[in-house]
Amino acid sequence: MITEQLISPVVPTLLPTDTGSKALVLMEENNLSQLPLVIQEKYMGLVNENDVLDWEKPDTQIGTGEYLLHKPAVLANGHPYDALKLAHQQNLSVVPVVDGHNTYMGSITRDALLSYFAENSGIDNPGGIIVLEIEPKSYSLSAITRICEHEEVFVISTNVFTNNATGKLEVTIKTNRTNMEPIVDAFERHNFKVKEVFGELGNKDDLQDRYNLLMNYINM
Repeated sequence: MITEQLISPVVPTLLPTDTGSKALVLMEENNLSQLPLVIQEKYMGLVNENDVLDWEKPDTQIGTGEYLLHKPAVLANGHPYDALKLAHQQNLSVVPVVDGHNTYMGSITRDALLSYFAENSGIDNPGGIIVLEIEPKSYSLSAITRICEHEEVFVISTNVFTNNATGKLEVTIKTNRTNMEPIVDAFERHNFKVKEVFGELGNKDDLQDRYNLLMNYINM
């Protein structure tokens, strides 16, 4: 999938002759914090709600603002991760999409990006999550995958995060299994540090508790 395929048909655009008041109304109606300024199909800049709210005269035309200085955008043939990164870095509710000639193609909403991430990261799929803490020089995705495959665990998605405080990688693995005990044991046998586990860890403790209760009852 490319970014162009995530464009929302409902994001309005602004003209230089539109007033700040009109821009605020459109933003409120569409639950957005920014709107693109477009002139003759060319993307000129992104109008931010907070900037307009600071105006002393909200009926001033948008063309008088300094929006040409703020032009965040992604290319139409880029990957959706580029749009997700830009939205996160600049706290955007919409990400303008342009072609190689700066022609405005449309905008992607933050909700569309979140939906894309949820659908393509395996979040919606049932299964547990395990987080490994690894030295960067020791990281090997193939080794991690082999351990999972040996335990008949299917890796739905992985995410690698660098913890600046420790300098280590935190590898988050989404699996198709809810019972995480076998895979946790497998990673520990291979000297991986398991930092966090989200899922079921088997019923060893429950069985032991029930056994102890039974023995106490028998000994009464």
